[in-house]
Amino acid sequence: MSEITFRVVLVEPKYEGNIGSIARVMKNFGFSDLVIVNPPPLEDFARAMASHAIDVLEEAEKVETLEEAIEGASLIVATTGAKSTKYNEFARRPVYTPEQLRKKLEGKKGTIALLFGREDAGLTNEVIGKCDLVVSIPANPEYPIMNLAQAAGVVLYELSGIEGGKLELASHESLEQFYAHIKQLLDEVEYPKHKKRRTMQMLRRICGRAELTGQEIFTLRGILRSIEWM
Repeated sequence: MSEITFRVVLVEPKYEGNIGSIARVMKNFGFSDLVIVNPPPLEDFARAMASHAIDVLEEAEKVETLEEAIEGASLIVATTGAKSTKYNEFARRPVYTPEQLRKKLEGKKGTIALLFGREDAGLTNEVIGKCDLVVSIPANPEYPIMNLAQAAGVVLYELSGIEGGKLELASHESLEQFYAHIKQLLDEVEYPKHKKRRTMQMLRRICGRAELTGQEIFTLRGILRSIEWM
């Protein structure tokens, strides 16, 4: 049995019909863990669009913050239909296709949170900045923005049936503690303030590509503690 699990996180979706449609496509491809941040009321239309996936819709967890939605996840993946250059802060951040994401995750162990944004605006720069990886569907460049449920369907189709493994990814919480530790060290050595923000972004990109394990994080923090001691 696969050691990798996926959590679909809808960040402040506007339309109940899209939520129902996503519940349906999740069941189509064998996924069931749905978390919704600040959802609209889910009534008859959502149930109608869910069709035979009403169980996924009814069992969806509803939360108020993104932090609650990603709690316990090992890797946070942002999905976007926009070109990476739109997000100037992340222009040099690698953007993977769903197929490339699958290849990166094969043989891994952990919970992967897949974030989908609002229908009209997608995910904000701030949210993308909190994610470990960014994924975009290679659609027609003249009109790359897909319907929310369609985009979820493409990503979930590509990830369905993925073979997990024993290489356990570090938790998102441990990664955040690691980043906080680095930031603290930069403060202690009086690293130039005007460089700090971009340096932290670069480190997040590096670590996102590296898919660090818990043991690797433990070792890296040990090195930081040794530096602090000196």
